[in-house]
Amino acid sequence: MKTGVVRLTPGLISILLLPFLLVCCKKSDNGTASSVPTVTTQPPTAVTDTSASVGGFISTDGGLTIIERGICYSKNQNPTISDNTIKGGSGIGSYLCSITGLVPGTPYYVRAYALNSMGTGYGNQVNFTTAARTAPTVETDSVSSITQTGAICSSKVTSEGSAPVTARGVCWGTSHSPAVAGSHSMDGSGSGAFTSNLTGLTHGTQYYIRSYATNTAGTSYGNEIGFITQTPPTVTDIDGNVYHVITLGTQTWMAENLKTTHFNDGTSIPLVTDATAWGSLAGPGYCWYDNDQTGNKDTYGAMYNFYAATSGNLAPVGWHVPTDDDWTVLTDYLGGLEVAGGKMKEAGTSHWMYPNTGADNSSGFTALPGGYRNYIGIFFHLQMDGYYWTSTPASGYGYLRYFYYDSGAVVSRSNGGLTDGFSIRCVKN
Repeated sequence: MKTGVVRLTPGLISILLLPFLLVCCKKSDNGTASSVPTVTTQPPTAVTDTSASVGGFISTDGGLTIIERGICYSKNQNPTISDNTIKGGSGIGSYLCSITGLVPGTPYYVRAYALNSMGTGYGNQVNFTTAARTAPTVETDSVSSITQTGAICSSKVTSEGSAPVTARGVCWGTSHSPAVAGSHSMDGSGSGAFTSNLTGLTHGTQYYIRSYATNTAGTSYGNEIGFITQTPPTVTDIDGNVYHVITLGTQTWMAENLKTTHFNDGTSIPLVTDATAWGSLAGPGYCWYDNDQTGNKDTYGAMYNFYAATSGNLAPVGWHVPTDDDWTVLTDYLGGLEVAGGKMKEAGTSHWMYPNTGADNSSGFTALPGGYRNYIGIFFHLQMDGYYWTSTPASGYGYLRYFYYDSGAVVSRSNGGLTDGFSIRCVKN
């Protein structure tokens, strides 16, 4: 059986090629043959850590109207309009597109494109890498003016890195490598030298400090410097109790509450625990808050009535119970009654009730909320308020000073009852 052979006659060939010719020979708007646009990708400019500008040039529109033009980009080579695109108007000629939201320190590939009814024409591929973000550099220069409760640190931002420094200062703690998550100062922004004041430190304590600077790339730290706050001098009472002392202006004060049970001549001060007996006293007496010597002596000291405070021999030799004027000199030195309380109260809530308003203990006085015992022997306000005698009488009462947990002020009053029990701080003669 013979195999069939198809002869390709000129007529048959024309029939077979007709669909191809209809597609490839589409007429342009002016009647000529059309094609996809011809595009050139321009070099990238204005490259930052998150943006860049890239343009294109359409030299021919392929004989058809440009429907869309722009750029396409990707982290992979030969990007297409299926990847990220930025549109850039219409028509032939030059155009420029701005790309934003890029990842710092990353390579990108870009091609210009233009679209007409025949399809999409792409330009040559260009590439760029966004700038890497860099953190600032900062140096901790020195620590000076070290006191019992404070110090001054000098530092400098030597470079802002890839972005402006928005925060700078120092951080400190009792362990190595302190960070901004802990105690830190805030000392402005930008580059250059700056000074940091540290307050509220604990006397005789090892601290570590280092500077920091922050920009959008992160936080950098300077070198670490260690220092020890000064150990305050002390005074010892007749019972052998040792008290830290602090000099404030022209005065030297105890930095702890008095806890002696004897006058400085060795005579015992009556310990009165019974409430009725306390209220009936017509002479010196003392007690511990809630009659709990074990729990309260070391922290809050003793509570004395006004007869003991004005005895003339309660304080260690060379010291005295402060007068009302002595207290005024102190609070004036610390800025006045309205603000002195915050500077004098122990910081935090280890002993003071929250919120312990204004307390930073920048003076080192470390006032404590020892509460009080009233004239009928009842105890009140431990950890809430601190009450301190003066030795100045006021028509059957005594002058005193109050500290409150919810105030940064010191309150001066002349209504202390003679049998009220308050704390005492002594001042050097």
